[in-house]
Amino acid sequence: MSVLVYTQNWDGKFKKSSFELVSYGAKVAAMLNTSLTCLTIGTVTDEELKKPGRYGASKIIRVDNSFCHMLDNQVYTDIIAQVAQKEDAKVIIISNNNEGRAVAPRLSVRLKAGMASGVSRLPLSLEPFTVYKRAYSGNAFAHLAINTDIKILTLAQNSFELIETPDNSVTETLDLAVDGSLQKTTVRETQKQAGKLLLTDAEIVVSGGRGMKSPDNWGPLVELADALGAATACSRPVSDEGWRPNEEHTGQTGKVIAPNLYIAVGISGATQHLAGVSSSKYIVAINTDKDAPIFEAAQYGIVGDAMKVLPKLVEAVKELKK
Repeated sequence: MSVLVYTQNWDGKFKKSSFELVSYGAKVAAMLNTSLTCLTIGTVTDEELKKPGRYGASKIIRVDNSFCHMLDNQVYTDIIAQVAQKEDAKVIIISNNNEGRAVAPRLSVRLKAGMASGVSRLPLSLEPFTVYKRAYSGNAFAHLAINTDIKILTLAQNSFELIETPDNSVTETLDLAVDGSLQKTTVRETQKQAGKLLLTDAEIVVSGGRGMKSPDNWGPLVELADALGAATACSRPVSDEGWRPNEEHTGQTGKVIAPNLYIAVGISGATQHLAGVSSSKYIVAINTDKDAPIFEAAQYGIVGDAMKVLPKLVEAVKELKK
């Protein structure tokens, strides 16, 4: 019996979210008095492959063949299932990101495993196996019991601290047989965004809403983001109006993000928007309306005109960086 963590890599590199996942998995494995196996799919260098061992992985498995070079959810599900069966994994942990939300339900059906999505704490009990997760866009929480032999968890991003440990891991490369008929995806062209921090990767996000009043007023917000090394985002009305690119739209119908710091400027805090950003570690709200719902979700708030507040924040950040 073991715990299996699937750690996604991006162009052969692990990110902080991968190590967060491994740290969480190591604690779950300790609770179950078993070991943690880490799986990654695709081409990863030997040096990079060792990194999860610093966060508690006992074994690190790399699967790399011709089917691994293009993300296909059915192929990846098959690979994870094969490794889970080989390692006799009773708990499988995946990140609650776009890939995880696509793969985990398929894996649940394949392994006849109960699944809990978006968990944000260690299991509350082992008998029965009970996990904690946020519900209703973060306005409530639920205790969910999983009664199946195999359990699948997707971990909410930015919900568990990184815990470094002595590295006693071993690495292994598997060449699994994959059913070629599973691969339904064909990539005809790849376009990568360059010269701009990806919203889903950013540790800090500065976001604007209709309170910015005009697309011409975005300069101070972008300047603050540049000073902080942050990504820029916006609410849905802003993207709908064409003030900002659609890929910056965060919320229930946009990108769901979980940065360490989310600065909401001129955003009222509608439920649909908060559903996409409520997992942020810290939320700072800037709004002229002291009764705006965003202040209920924020740890820090500034009641004031963004056009007056933002330049002062930019000045303060630059002063601190001197």
